[in-house]
Amino acid sequence: MSQAKLKVRLLSMTPEALAVIYAAFRQCYSPGYVGDLWPKLVGGQVDPAEQALFVADVMESGHLSPVEHVSFTFAVEGVSRALTHQLVRHRLASYSQQSQRYVNESGFEYVLPPQIAKIPEARKLFEEFMDRTAETYGRLRELLQDHGRKGAKANEDARFVLPQAAESKIVLTMNCRSLLHFFALRCCERAQWEIRAMAKEMLAICLKRLPVVFQHAGARCIGLGYCPEGERFTCGRYPLQSTSFQSGE
Repeated sequence: MSQAKLKVRLLSMTPEALAVIYAAFRQCYSPGYVGDLWPKLVGGQVDPAEQALFVADVMESGHLSPVEHVSFTFAVEGVSRALTHQLVRHRLASYSQQSQRYVNESGFEYVLPPQIAKIPEARKLFEEFMDRTAETYGRLRELLQDHGRKGAKANEDARFVLPQAAESKIVLTMNCRSLLHFFALRCCERAQWEIRAMAKEMLAICLKRLPVVFQHAGARCIGLGYCPEGERFTCGRYPLQSTSFQSGE
């Protein structure tokens, strides 16, 4: 039994991502066929800096649908089931998660919340519970196997005692527009600490690979210039939206 450590790795992204987005934007505003422009884009005849400037200008206007043509695929490990239950609520994405039916979870790793880790008594209680849960899981598997339920059949029933803290691994794919929405929600201080940490690692990768799309990505307040969460939930990083602004004055 041990604590899990978050790891986020980019597996792949759409090739020629900037050129794809530029071509998609151009097709929206051009009477011509961008298929004829494509060889020039990938052949370096259209300066990437010019492409990036055009994409940035159009995105600034709020036109975002062309960025949906580019996607990123990440492999993530060291996250809890509590996190993945939140993650899969982002519906415009594809997920492939480690199965608790086909993977034997005996001796599972777990995610320890930092606030629990800070309190010695709470940490001890938490870790003792993880140990007892692992023992119970293992014993249930043995009993189920003794009564004819082998392999995945034993796992699928024994897993009912596994906690949300149990470590999981997942592969996820999102297009750029979905990622922008994901970062807007999950980089916010109101998001749970664990998914916020994962989102920030994903954003760092996206920003490095495709800066023109993600240069202003992050919590909603970054793009808005004010906190939209209201007085009750604001973290104080940005001022609250003014009353006059809310009323349209």
